[in-house]
Amino acid sequence: MTSFPDAPSTGGASTPSAATAPHPLIVLAPDGHVVELNAAASDLLPAARSGRNLSAPAWLAAVDERLPPEPVSGAVDDRFFSAHPSVLPDGNTAWWLVDETAHRSALEELEAERGRTRFLTEASSALLASLNVSRCMEVTARLATEHLADAALVVAPTVARKLPLVVCDHLGEVTHTTAAGAPETVPGLAEALRGFPPVPSRWIDPAAAPHWLVPKGFGEVGSLVITPLPGHGVPAGALVLLRRSHKAAFTGAEEALAGLFAARAGAAMSAARLYAEQNSISDTLMRELLPPTLRQVEGVEFAGGYRPSKDSERVGGDFYDVHPPTEDSPETLAVLGDVAGKGLEAAVLTGKIRNTLHALLPMADDHDKMLRMLNNAMRNSHHTRFTTLVLASVRRENGDVVLRLTSAGHPTPLIVRGDGTVEEADTRGTLIGVMPTITSRTADIRLAPGETCLMFTDGVTEARGGPLGDTMFGEQRLQRAAQDCAGMPAEAVVEHIQMVASQWIGNGRHDDIALMAITAPRGAHLSAVDGTTRGRYTA
Repeated sequence: MTSFPDAPSTGGASTPSAATAPHPLIVLAPDGHVVELNAAASDLLPAARSGRNLSAPAWLAAVDERLPPEPVSGAVDDRFFSAHPSVLPDGNTAWWLVDETAHRSALEELEAERGRTRFLTEASSALLASLNVSRCMEVTARLATEHLADAALVVAPTVARKLPLVVCDHLGEVTHTTAAGAPETVPGLAEALRGFPPVPSRWIDPAAAPHWLVPKGFGEVGSLVITPLPGHGVPAGALVLLRRSHKAAFTGAEEALAGLFAARAGAAMSAARLYAEQNSISDTLMRELLPPTLRQVEGVEFAGGYRPSKDSERVGGDFYDVHPPTEDSPETLAVLGDVAGKGLEAAVLTGKIRNTLHALLPMADDHDKMLRMLNNAMRNSHHTRFTTLVLASVRRENGDVVLRLTSAGHPTPLIVRGDGTVEEADTRGTLIGVMPTITSRTADIRLAPGETCLMFTDGVTEARGGPLGDTMFGEQRLQRAAQDCAGMPAEAVVEHIQMVASQWIGNGRHDDIALMAITAPRGAHLSAVDGTTRGRYTA
């Protein structure tokens, strides 16, 4: 009887014989025939016989005995073993067979779990990279096809007759389309799209699936499952996974992974949809708060420019408007103002002031009365802010432009004459929204062709910049810049002042900036039919 050295690490003590070995043990001679094997090895390898060459398992029979033996491993029926060699004094080799089926299964499951975790992490990163609904649907369909199925469809909830779909087919091609079929015709789809109460994944018979659920050229469907895409309190849609007929059906682990992926995809799509809705609402409200695009009115050129205090903001406390003549007011009314504060809060009050001024247009011929009414309205509101503004009533008269200017605590408008002379309009007044009574003085101005009235907010003169970075732009620099605008059209005047101010500011800080130019056009003016568009001029 052969004596053996210590078994592998699972044994521990010295093993005196093959019969008492704790693992299947087989002794092979250098020429490959079996010298000895224990009962456990006989049960495991029924074809092995002493004195015969070992033919199975092949991974053990193929060991090259001319080399120092090394551990090998392989399958025996449905189990997995590792074989550890021990060279005996007589030159034979004892092979200890250790059953590693459970250990190998645990390692495979661990690696599979790591793969699932990597997939979900990558999916979360890809899905959260965009707040665009279409992009999220595309990423969801593509990732599902790459990791979960042979093809995938993402169905979005809708109140329209056609269902929006994003399809990623078996070739990886992503397309946007719609389906005319009602979701009630597909078992589980309507429930998934409603989103509440939460419903589990739903297997359906591939033969009963409508044609629009199967991508073109996909072939025979082997299995089809519909998984809800849960959102943040709102349904995000449904994910349809398809596998071909020769593929195995979805396992429980794969279905669970699909559910985890769907939860992440649904959250991302829901966030993107909510963002799109909020952005749409914000854009609608913002359009009402932004200064309007100015144009020619009744043969008078109007141009405006606006720059918020921060590049990240679109609106602020500065505003301007031009109101064409009405039956109650035969003159065009131009308004430029500055509400105390910055950002959205100031912009909201700006919107209310603009609406109030619009309601007061019937009394636009009386600037004092209009300002008193606005002052009373602001003092009676819950806002504690105040505003400064300047009103300009404008009309054409014998080729010139006649203005009535009234300032309410606002920087004095500048008059740019044809020879480059710059004058300050003789108008003063009390700011609006603070005192119970206000005073104002109106100035009458006549502009010859090519001359301009420039109205501006203190964001221009108080803007800091220059060589030292903290010097105010000031009124003198503004007047020098205005001198260069003699004879320019209104738009050119605004653009020039904006350019000079921007060069001075550089990266420095500044308040909201608003400008308005009212210019008497050169030459004889021929009005357009509607009285508002540019029309034609003759020299």
